[in-house]
Amino acid sequence: MEELGLEAQVALVCEAPLSRRAELIGLAPSPEALVPELPEAELCFVLKQLGLRDCGWLLDLATNQQITSAVDLDVWNHNELDRVQLETWLDALADASEETLLRAAQSLDPELLVLHLRSRIQVVLKPSDSEDPGWEPPPGFQSLEGQFYFAPLDPGDDPEVELALLRVLFQHDYWTYFRFMQGAIWELDPENEEWALRWRTGRLQDLGFPEWSESVAIYRFLPPAERSLIPTGEKPLQTPGFALAMWLPGLPAGVDDRFPIFRAISELDPEERQGAFFAFVGLANRIAVADGFALSDAESLPRAIEKAARFASHGLEFLCRENALSELEVVRQVSIARMFQVGANLDPASARPPRVQADDDSEVPAD
Repeated sequence: MEELGLEAQVALVCEAPLSRRAELIGLAPSPEALVPELPEAELCFVLKQLGLRDCGWLLDLATNQQITSAVDLDVWNHNELDRVQLETWLDALADASEETLLRAAQSLDPELLVLHLRSRIQVVLKPSDSEDPGWEPPPGFQSLEGQFYFAPLDPGDDPEVELALLRVLFQHDYWTYFRFMQGAIWELDPENEEWALRWRTGRLQDLGFPEWSESVAIYRFLPPAERSLIPTGEKPLQTPGFALAMWLPGLPAGVDDRFPIFRAISELDPEERQGAFFAFVGLANRIAVADGFALSDAESLPRAIEKAARFASHGLEFLCRENALSELEVVRQVSIARMFQVGANLDPASARPPRVQADDDSEVPAD
């Protein structure tokens, strides 16, 4: 590790077995320089492998964006908030340094943190002296500043993490503290969950993960007459790049000869291969979302990549036969997502995930 440059250190960590990555980071001459360079999802994998209870030192080195992305990837199940997993992450952040807890409190969506607070504590606001001059806080309630009083919803709970969160905000960011306390009193859980999901969906889109309704369109029904068509006027290899949340140095073109799609991509010009790379990764991300793969699971993207390669290859071979074209000619004229759609329609029972199979074809969104 000492002999490698920073870029090579990142590659070594991301390509090592998951069980060894934290050890390699610890061996780096400057972990504080290495950790911020890790793709967001790769750091999430390391944190979960290490155990959230034991990863405070890594969280201290992570950037605000890395922390937010890790939470985005791990605390939602489809579009449902996993409150238990959110609590686990907040426990881990509370076990890190005070600075890290403060950064996280300021970076995570306030709606998400208010939802957590409302699930753990009840908050009351002291009325003014003119309204109730003899007011006393309810039994068991405590306050940091004499205005907002709080207590655990369950009298048997110890709100240690919530107290740490509120204390660090009160000391260093009073206005965020004030926002959270007001939110714990007045805000509505359904509205907060809806907004938290919107912010999370937007950030995942920036990382190449479309929302479910867009992702599931790759499984839409194609009438038999449409499956062999070659679209006109498309430029499928002019795919814009996006930030990669996971370590993907390149597609296994020319290496994994099980799949014709990789063989065809390997024959493209370098600039075309770059567009094919992002198009293929975008397809794999759509599959991961549509199939409901856990985005915080290190095995999810390899599963999605293999599925993308398998059914895109089926579609590629079919289009070659039906149109008397070479694999290279088809790849240059047909998007990889379209090839996957064709391949999935040729064997829908194997291709479509249970959640999509349960729906009528007419209910699957069209492109």
